[in-house]
Amino acid sequence: MTNTTSIDQLNQQFGFNTGPNKLSIINGEGDIGRINIENQQATASISLQGAHLLSWIPDNADEVIWLSEQASFASGKSVRGGIPICWPWFGPHESNAQYPAHGFARTVIWQLTNTRALSADETEISFKLETASLDQKYQAMCPQPLTAEYIISIGKRLSMKLITHNNGQQAVSLGQALHTYFKVDDITDTTVRGLENKEYLDKTDDFSRKTQSGPVIIEQEVDRIYLQTADQLIIDNNIRKIIISKQGSESTVVWNPGKAVAEKMGDLGEQGYQKMLCVESANAAEDIRQIEAGQSHQLQVTYEIEG
Repeated sequence: MTNTTSIDQLNQQFGFNTGPNKLSIINGEGDIGRINIENQQATASISLQGAHLLSWIPDNADEVIWLSEQASFASGKSVRGGIPICWPWFGPHESNAQYPAHGFARTVIWQLTNTRALSADETEISFKLETASLDQKYQAMCPQPLTAEYIISIGKRLSMKLITHNNGQQAVSLGQALHTYFKVDDITDTTVRGLENKEYLDKTDDFSRKTQSGPVIIEQEVDRIYLQTADQLIIDNNIRKIIISKQGSESTVVWNPGKAVAEKMGDLGEQGYQKMLCVESANAAEDIRQIEAGQSHQLQVTYEIEG
């Protein structure tokens, strides 16, 4: 939770209003701090919990990021939609099924470290998360001291850098993903190009290894980890194209729950699955990274739209 005093302090330290470039921090839903950004090229909104981007609307364009109508905002709870950060592991924990799926980064408050107007067209926001500063329960989940830096650039393009530093004395395994929910007009009329002929692990079929034939089409539940996928991807729903470029990632997760699973989830909203598609830049499965003591790994992702 974020009290009024800390909101005021954050605004004094990080807020600005320089002509077309504005940044303010408010007390958002669930009593959780939220950053609102506006410049000549876009508007955006980011929750301090999870450094979770909730909205990105480029100038003269529709919302790019899907957020469930039934999204719940509460301390320590993940939000359905936006761009959750899965970190420092992806999926179930490798040795303890009691630990939360996809790690804990998306449910804790991140430290806001810097904001700046790079130009009238672009705004940069920086966050930090240090495991050594978290509650003991999280330190038990991640005994190796890690620091995550997260730098978001808002403008005509949306760019994100997630840098993980290993501050410990031993190597550490890192699994992660930017679990982006993209807003689409109609999931049945949406394709993902750039994954043709790539091998993938099909979670709906006991992680069987398969090969993609042609563009990805969503006709039912899809939950796949595509391998060796460093190339640019394009989400095309015949109204616009969303172009995904990345570095430091060679795995891509494509997920849509389909009708039957969506109805059991309870927070996707009525027919919500028809309006969203997750295409996640990841370090998952065979792409989990080993970070040596004192070393770092950077995952960088950029989105832009056409049409």
